[in-house]
Amino acid sequence: MNIINELADVLIDRKGADPDSSYVASLYAKGRAGILEKIEEESWELVEAATAGESREVIHETADLWFHTLVLLSHLNVHPAEVLSEMERRFGVSGHDEKAGRE
Repeated sequence: MNIINELADVLIDRKGADPDSSYVASLYAKGRAGILEKIEEESWELVEAATAGESREVIHETADLWFHTLVLLSHLNVHPAEVLSEMERRFGVSGHDEKAGRE
């Protein structure tokens, strides 16, 4: 099993956890707006690290951003496999063509 699937399973399990004892449960308790705020924060931290050219920090901040994005997907009951399937569908297709083909 890959780490994305393992994390997805843990995130689902944490939906019923106590927000005082689980970081993920505390994010769920803040709702979509709170999760989006965290994603915005992590996105900005990634931009700052990349601007500074700090490769190690870019790795850390990308991991943080991906993690919090997985929390959002779980909150919305979207499994990461759905996103990966969409990426597979797009693979080898021009980004311009793919975007123009969306309805």
